[in-house]
Amino acid sequence: MQLTQLRNATLIIEAGPHRVLVDPMLAPAGAIPPLKYATARRRRNPLVGLPEGTDVRLRTVTHCLITHCRKGHFDHLDRAGARWLRESRTPVYCMEDDAGFLRGKGLLVQPLQADATQPFLGGRVTPVPCLHGRGLVGRMMAHGYGYHIEWPGEPSLYLAGDTLLTDTVRGHLREHRPAVTVVPAGGARFDLGGDIIMGREAALQVARLSNGLVVANHLEALDHCPVTRAELREARDRAGLEQRLLVPEDGATLDFGRS
Repeated sequence: MQLTQLRNATLIIEAGPHRVLVDPMLAPAGAIPPLKYATARRRRNPLVGLPEGTDVRLRTVTHCLITHCRKGHFDHLDRAGARWLRESRTPVYCMEDDAGFLRGKGLLVQPLQADATQPFLGGRVTPVPCLHGRGLVGRMMAHGYGYHIEWPGEPSLYLAGDTLLTDTVRGHLREHRPAVTVVPAGGARFDLGGDIIMGREAALQVARLSNGLVVANHLEALDHCPVTRAELREARDRAGLEQRLLVPEDGATLDFGRS
């Protein structure tokens, strides 16, 4: 199994004949308004462009998987991403709650059921609920789901989705022991309220809890994600977790071999 980090939460999973595009935000740099306004220096999103070679990689994609997309979550499906999926006629897996929204965009939707392990591209997938913020901000968010994916002969993969480190996430790590876990580590927050995804310390906690390798993304692509790769790597190394927590650059491919 290979994971290619494109930008933010957008990545490509390669397993056997399948190339699964996750949460496509494909707009060019600066095409989307800021998410933070109470700052002396407003920055439009995405902060960076897609890495070189993205077009070539996208041509290999066979399916798409969406963790959440409603209530303005352009960083998991923006207009450019929806247009690419529509024009390429790529089948899109999503949760049932998002199916109608995505069908309205003309996409080929294949809904997944909550609270059930179900067939997925020759293997199986189990949705895992996310908590995308607490309090007033949390009530405004589309919380979505992460996905635990198992393919025969491949390392098990847990895409945590946009979530804080909750008892549900901890329990899933302990019970299912994924070989590879992808977590959002940018510490995103708006002008008001607390964090809406994991940050540096939560990513370190996941690396300590996990039985396998942890990959951090959601970094250096959006104006409301303050955690940098450099500070996360420095904290990781101080904690002695350099062999457990991977912090790839955009465009990097990680090879996890076969199980």
